Amino acid sequence: MNTLRKTLLWPLWGLALLYLAGCAAMFTWQRALLYHPQPARLAVASLTLLVDGAALQVSVQARPGAPAVLYFGGNAEDVSGTLPHLARLFPDHALYLMHYRGYGQSTGNPSETVLHADARALYQHVRREHAEIKLIGRSLGSGVAVRLASEQPVARLALVTPYDSIENVAVEHYPWWPVRWLIRDRFDSAAVAGRINAPTTLIAAEHDTLIRPERTAQLAMHFKPGVARSVMVPGADHNGIGAQPVYERALVEALAAD
Repeated sequence: MNTLRKTLLWPLWGLALLYLAGCAAMFTWQRALLYHPQPARLAVASLTLLVDGAALQVSVQARPGAPAVLYFGGNAEDVSGTLPHLARLFPDHALYLMHYRGYGQSTGNPSETVLHADARALYQHVRREHAEIKLIGRSLGSGVAVRLASEQPVARLALVTPYDSIENVAVEHYPWWPVRWLIRDRFDSAAVAGRINAPTTLIAAEHDTLIRPERTAQLAMHFKPGVARSVMVPGADHNGIGAQPVYERALVEALAAD
């Protein structure tokens, strides 16, 4: 009987070991799943911002003294390619698009802690020349923008396909793994959204399967009453939202002065 029991248990032990090995691999390589550094493909104007442990490339549209827009992009976005689009939508604004560590010509390795620190450094740099600062955060970058807006005074905040937390997004995509125990970079936007006073627009894509509109709706519930409004872009998915006229109108209106 003992021999039979051991024979039956061996496959279970094997599966348990495989599961633990999978958990260890996810813990070790999770940042490779979250961050997908891209080279800067367009030769646009840029500046180099020196921060603790890295030199950051920032793609820019210079407009001395004009209202400034800080842009924080997605996890696989080359923001040099985004600059021409934003320049068309905001011709009278100065634009600063941060290449995360490891992206473009920026040095270092990305993590939640350093992305927030780098965003604060960019804000302080821009503040020296621009009295009015607005923020756009897309996808992963929405978490960076939300945190910055909760800590610093900004005039306007636009969030494109934002989430309540990366942790909750990861739980939806990997339901068979103990994500809440393993995750390092949580980007918990819902926890700090209530500190934001700037008029905020949340823009969701109707057919987004990466960051589902329900995650955006959950985030909206954590703002103080009257601070945030939501816009749904019909027919759009996560990557195609930028090509929709509804999106462009919503983004321009989100940063427009009263």
